[in-house]
Amino acid sequence: MLVAGNDRIQAIITQMEEICHTIEENGRRQKQHLGLRFDALYGILEERKKELLQSIAAEQEAKLQRVRGLIRQYGDHLEASSKLVESAIQAMEEPQMAVYLQHSKELLKKITDMSKASMSSRPEPGYENMDHFSINVDYVAEMLRTIEFQTEPLGEDEGDAPGDGSEAAADEERLDSLEVPEAAEDVGPRQKPASSPHGQH
Repeated sequence: MLVAGNDRIQAIITQMEEICHTIEENGRRQKQHLGLRFDALYGILEERKKELLQSIAAEQEAKLQRVRGLIRQYGDHLEASSKLVESAIQAMEEPQMAVYLQHSKELLKKITDMSKASMSSRPEPGYENMDHFSINVDYVAEMLRTIEFQTEPLGEDEGDAPGDGSEAAADEERLDSLEVPEAAEDVGPRQKPASSPHGQH
């Protein structure tokens, strides 16, 4: 009986060692699974960040092109006006009246044409403002801070996920089927049956 009891205890020890191994394996799998979930979340955030940055860059470039185009337009107008002033000064120095009148007529036409050119196109007030690209991530940050493990039973699709504890549960069931032998069965001395009084002569 003692040998049989020791064998049963050894079986229980072996079973518990297997449970420890299963717990370690399931823990490793769940850590890996959690890491993959967070990596996917990081990927979503990075992708969305990239899209929003591209939106800002696109409008920034469009506004810059418009303003730079206006700068070139005003610059060309300024250069033409400066040349016209130089031409007017030179015309005033012309000694011959006929030539002077001819140049003056041409200058007046150029001045009239330049005055008709519209230079009223300017960026509206607040055109440089980019504050409409602001975002509010407070509620998202709060959701991230409150991430917890699931406490409800997993569905059929999630039940096959690694580290679901099924192996450990099976080990525990097998462990429960093994009973620790009682001390009385292992070490209790055997008693001889009492002799019947009818057997004595």
